[in-house]
Amino acid sequence: MISTNHEPINSPAGRPAQAVYHIERLTKIYAKGRALQTTKPANQDIDLDIRPGEIFGLLGSNGAGKSTLIRQMVNLVAPTSGKILLMGQDIARYPGAVTRNVAYMPQKPHALLDLTAEEAIYYTGHMRGLSRPAARHEARRLVEEWGLKDARKKAVRHLSGGQHRLVSLAATLTGNLPVLILDEPTNELDPAFRKQVWEQIVQVNQRQGATIILVTHNVQEAERVIQRVAVMSDARIVGLGRVSELKAQMEQEVSLELFLRPDAAATAEAVLGNRPEAQRLQPYHWSVRVERAGGEEAIHRILSLVKLERLEDFRVHTASLEDVYMRLTGHTISNEESGEDNPLNGKR
Repeated sequence: MISTNHEPINSPAGRPAQAVYHIERLTKIYAKGRALQTTKPANQDIDLDIRPGEIFGLLGSNGAGKSTLIRQMVNLVAPTSGKILLMGQDIARYPGAVTRNVAYMPQKPHALLDLTAEEAIYYTGHMRGLSRPAARHEARRLVEEWGLKDARKKAVRHLSGGQHRLVSLAATLTGNLPVLILDEPTNELDPAFRKQVWEQIVQVNQRQGATIILVTHNVQEAERVIQRVAVMSDARIVGLGRVSELKAQMEQEVSLELFLRPDAAATAEAVLGNRPEAQRLQPYHWSVRVERAGGEEAIHRILSLVKLERLEDFRVHTASLEDVYMRLTGHTISNEESGEDNPLNGKR
């Protein structure tokens, strides 16, 4: 297993290096016509520093404000107020700082659709400064590495969703830019390719020292690679820190997960619905927070009330990042792919 438990890069004097991204009191309110909407902002008063060389996670459910934040960080959306510094430069005044330093993989890529998979990777590398021979070599290497040999001569628009995702990821990695921003990189991928993506992200981080910013719903998989995380809810950051630090805040609790039989769910949910420590995650899937002290008796009592014959399965585990997220926001992260934050589809 590849370890990612390293500290951020420090300056020679031992002081923390300058933040790759410094975000200060950032707010975005989408305009409607000539007036600002009176609804809640898409982002509100966000303060955030992202450190050199770290894998940073941005977690939030649909409409939390993640994609609006990312689009402001890559200068595709102008803030209503606040500022964003990239390596010390205000990107509103120096937009070239983004194009020179940041590779962005959007959740719904629309560029280069008429090129073949290999051409899309080649031209991306060449536009980022690689010579033609180097860009060709890089494109061939990435096609091979990501299992895209059968798709290399097909137009990107005709590829499957998973293949399209892999081409976008390969194009993002080419050129060795110091900052990678990946919005839902494992959407539409099967488990084998998802595992490969996470391993490749860690390798790029360790081999190149790249700062990697991940936006993802896949909390369980991302928890293995993320070093620090910001949890977003209702347009704000509600939790920020190393994953171990956030989980330590819940070290006095364990979680009891219950998977209900559909034909007996109504009766069991009537019991669970009256307990403030119980939360419905998905249909027929509940989580119950239990204090470690006296936990064995508490778990036995809950199982006795719900009745084992009404359960398909149950599990007891210590706090996960998903549990931290639920504690901070009051709900779980949806696993559905989303067009979150897009003012054109009425979501933030």
